[in-house]
Amino acid sequence: MGQTGRVLIPAGSLPDLPVRPVLPEVAATLDDAGAAVLVAPPGTGKTTLVPLALATPGGRVIVAEPRRVAARAAARRMATLLGEQAGQRVGFAVRGERQVSRDTVVEVVTTGLLVRRLQADPELAGVTTVILDECHERHLDSDLALAFLVEVRAALRPDLRVLATSATADAERLAAVLGESGRPAPIVVAHARNHPVEVIWAPPAGPITPPHGLRVDPRLLDHVAATTRRALAEGDGDVLVFLPGAGEITTVAGRLAGLDAEVVSLHGRLTGAAQDAALRAGPRRRVVLATAVAESSLTVPGVRAVVDAGLSRVPRMDHARGLGALATVAVSRSSAEQRAGRAGREAPGRVYRCWPAALHDRLPAQPEPEIAAADLTGFALDLALWGHPGGDGLALPDPPPAGALRAAVATLHDLGAVDTEGRVTARGRDLAAAGLHPRLGRALIDGATVLGADRAAEMVAVLDDDRTTTGDVVSVLRAGRNDPARRAEVRRLTRALDRSPTGRAAPDGTSPSSEAAADRPSVAPGAASTRSSSPRRPSPAARLNDDLAAGLIVGLAYPERVARVREPGSRSYLMAGGTAAELPVGSPLTGTPWLAVAGADRAAGARVARIRSAAPLDEDTALEVAAPMATESAEIGWIDGDVVARRVRRLGAITLVSTRIADPDPAQLRAALVAGLRQEGLDLLTWSRNAEDLRRRLAFAHAALGDPWPDMSDEALLANPEDWLDLGTARRRSDLARADVAGGLRRLVPWSVAGRLDDVAPERLPVPSGSQVRVDYRDPAAPVLAVKVQEAFGWKEAPRLADGRVPVLLHLLSPAGRPVAVTADLGSFWVQGYPQVRAEMRGRYPRHPWPEDPTTAEPTRRANPRSR
Repeated sequence: MGQTGRVLIPAGSLPDLPVRPVLPEVAATLDDAGAAVLVAPPGTGKTTLVPLALATPGGRVIVAEPRRVAARAAARRMATLLGEQAGQRVGFAVRGERQVSRDTVVEVVTTGLLVRRLQADPELAGVTTVILDECHERHLDSDLALAFLVEVRAALRPDLRVLATSATADAERLAAVLGESGRPAPIVVAHARNHPVEVIWAPPAGPITPPHGLRVDPRLLDHVAATTRRALAEGDGDVLVFLPGAGEITTVAGRLAGLDAEVVSLHGRLTGAAQDAALRAGPRRRVVLATAVAESSLTVPGVRAVVDAGLSRVPRMDHARGLGALATVAVSRSSAEQRAGRAGREAPGRVYRCWPAALHDRLPAQPEPEIAAADLTGFALDLALWGHPGGDGLALPDPPPAGALRAAVATLHDLGAVDTEGRVTARGRDLAAAGLHPRLGRALIDGATVLGADRAAEMVAVLDDDRTTTGDVVSVLRAGRNDPARRAEVRRLTRALDRSPTGRAAPDGTSPSSEAAADRPSVAPGAASTRSSSPRRPSPAARLNDDLAAGLIVGLAYPERVARVREPGSRSYLMAGGTAAELPVGSPLTGTPWLAVAGADRAAGARVARIRSAAPLDEDTALEVAAPMATESAEIGWIDGDVVARRVRRLGAITLVSTRIADPDPAQLRAALVAGLRQEGLDLLTWSRNAEDLRRRLAFAHAALGDPWPDMSDEALLANPEDWLDLGTARRRSDLARADVAGGLRRLVPWSVAGRLDDVAPERLPVPSGSQVRVDYRDPAAPVLAVKVQEAFGWKEAPRLADGRVPVLLHLLSPAGRPVAVTADLGSFWVQGYPQVRAEMRGRYPRHPWPEDPTTAEPTRRANPRSR
């Protein structure tokens, strides 16, 4: 096989799985092109056979898997094929566990660990081939590893062979990223020989509420449990059940109590031993309740039926508010196909889909790449560590969203992890080496100076556990102190701190801290944090109980989520970052004066966020952890509907102390009044009839003649209210109501035309009867004169305004003052409209004159005398 020399196992000696016939082609393609894409559906053997076929005693093959359970399972399966135990010629490295030896030539790692190793040793000395498995899943670490490897091949190691594998046919994007000189990398396809899988549509009988956040309708879980019992009854073999998370697995396991089968769980937060046990066939039939970890990369033996709840759990980030969480969404069609394929690995099988067939075609074709919606803080730190802040110049399959990346870089800058140019700092290297999300790295390193390494590590381990999703963080802390997985993680974090006298974790590619990064959570909520600085206390560890210790760690990780209760005893809180939030009904934390919020989310359209998990803290601790958000300033402005002059101490958006300023600057008061006027509008002023009429007359003059007559629109008057409104000694809202509005409007009229206002837009017009009738200028385009018909006798045409440019619109009234005609052409009305009006009105109003010729009749305001 070209450069490989003597392979570890000849292809002909490997198990007869569908990928075996293309192994020589894969090796030859890599020898020729250096990089390639292998498309092979689940069950073809690509994860276990390809590394063995490419391995030689003279160099190491690194296989990167997106999940720890898959990495261990793949390594142990390959070791079994060699008749060995893992750690000999085939080894693995995952969070907190590494089994390799001097003889190891194939090492399976998680993609996060591969990224750490590339950061520490870009040349990957001694490595001949890197296989990126399951690239279709599009995790952040997978995208990073792919981009870094492309640059390593181009700049440092052109001899390094890179193979990207995918279980879906969407390989063109991968080939384009891996290609050179504008040519895509070659694609090798292995066709599956899976057994047929019968699709059984099994939707619930009744309505199901769609998932919201982490909540899944219990009725759906009841239905999944019932469908699982049906699957067991209708066939033989084991049943694999796909559920979105560990909480749902626990719930469905409870619903299956008394089942004549062994019920086992498989998810990412189990211990390695528990995960490995789920992948071993047992003496009895089994029901394996699994999350998406079982979709690809590994085989659950004995499965003949799959029950698919149709849900998946993905990260979501509200970058504007700094709130992130896991969300439950409908599964994609490609994922549903992979799940179904698990039933046909070893024999014909069945898949029970818990949704209607009509819905299936409306599901998304592919899962959304993690880069599109996740928190990018850790991703941005990796880019900075690599020397490409922002990702410019890197061959990423998809560019990061600009807004999300800006929020991530801002967080890193506030943590002190990057400088103003986005370059990584020494502090940033320390945070990265802790093997945690940068926020939790800050909490671990700075919290250790207050609580000591052991307590800080214990608290951070709780926050880093995605099972800590609801309730009181302290309760979760105490309940899990005997959890073996939790204790192992605490030991790992403590060792990471102890590796340096300064409490810094050492950034070497094989340290426990590096292995921790292999499964660094991509969901760590947060937006702009504070510049990191260790809180100072006289005698820290002994004086802080669990409540305050947990609050301190949460606050160090998420200082903008320090929150104060709005009213005593209330569930409502305001976070320092400005987000309003509420505790769930019945929360034991209700009314706690101060909280450090570990998890919160806000539903679309909701006014406030929902607090999912939090810890209590006191005001002193809140001020310490969020110290850079503390401000003290004089405020003179329009606040809550009036002018306020006060001196305020705040913690972000939380007002701590407010005192009145007795003698504020008059200029600032006037500026505040102007701001209030612009904010709330001209209704803050008192508009007398005189002021309203004057504004309308000036508006007519401006509409008819233009400049220099002033614009009277709201926008024009609010643009510079100080130019016309005399605020004088005004200090508050009520003073605006006493301002001379009419006088102010007159100040806007230039002296050159001020004397002509009564000619251009007279307040009243004389009519033939001698009356002076007010003109209505509400419509600047058509001023109205309402006059009784009898008072208009003798008028040949309607009067004109604005230097004769605009005719008055006459509203001709009956003797009772009701309109009988509207016209701007009085001459035409007398000829065409008046005869009909006369015919209708003379019988109704006989005491009023209705002459045949109104143009020659005498106008009058009075009725004829009554006849005796």
